[in-house]
Formats: sequence, structure tokens, C-alpha cells
Amino acid sequence: MLTGTNTPGDEHQRSTAPLAADTAPELPLLDEQFVSSPRGVQLARRLAVRRMEEWGYPPASDASCTVALIVGELAANAVRHGRVPGRDFGLLLALDAAAGLVRIEVADAASAKRPPTAPPSSYPEGESGRGLLLVDVLAVRWGSAPRRPVGKTVWAEVPIGAPTRLRE
Repeated sequence: MLTGTNTPGDEHQRSTAPLAADTAPELPLLDEQFVSSPRGVQLARRLAVRRMEEWGYPPASDASCTVALIVGELAANAVRHGRVPGRDFGLLLALDAAAGLVRIEVADAASAKRPPTAPPSSYPEGESGRGLLLVDVLAVRWGSAPRRPVGKTVWAEVPIGAPTRLRE
């Protein structure tokens, strides 16, 4: 069972219940820190695609592409809006095969800057502002929660199908 299944606008509390992947050594969590820079965003996205492939979702699969897009958007937001000099951002990726979901969590050190509870409206001619719209469309749930001792975590849960068996 995944934790923190709040919808946008709900009280943002993270449950301490273990993820199903926590107990499956063959399906380890991805839990890494990255430099809060565009290069860190790129590395986080690449590592997420690699982990999805290890879980049986090839890089060109819908599941892997969706996870990569959401990781990229949330990590870019952490770098752009949540960057604190000298602090990294964190990425946690967890597979819950039984529920058919991947949970993505991106944590930064900026407590004061919380994301909106709903995706902002965007103007067609605008150069930015569509990231959370994409997250809202692609994820079944998303939200944010305070991170202790400092910062916040923005999370999304993405539906996935059965893994693709790679032919040898």
C-alpha cells in the first residue's frame, strides 16, 4: 500500500506505513540526492528511467516515459522554486506492483514555498507554468507535505501496467 494518498487540497500528511516495495528486496526503492541544478534534474530523470527498466518497464514504455516526465517536472520545480544554496534535492521512487502504481517524491529544502493545491491555469502563449498541469493529468493523485526538519516533499502517484518481460 502506498503512503500519503492525499488529493490536492487535502491536509498534507505523510503516513509512516511501509510501502510494499520496502519489503521486497528484488524491488528496491530509489532514494537519492542530487545537486540542485539543471544537471541534477537530468541525472534524476535518467536514474528514474534506469530504475523503471530494472522493474521491467523499458525506457520507451508508457509507464517509464510518464515517470520520467513527472520526475523531470517535479525536480525542475524543486530546482527553480525550492532551491536553497548548498542544499540538494531528493528523489524517492517506489513501486507498488500490487496496486499498479509508482510513487514519485521530490524533496527540497524550501519550507516557505509550497506548490499550489491545484495546477495553475496557464495561458497558451506563456513560456512556463504547464508542469503541474501535466502532473495533474498523468498522476492519479499528487500533493505536497512538510519535510522535517526543513523543506517540503512534492509527490505524485502514477498508474502503471504489468511489467514487460525482456527477451533474452
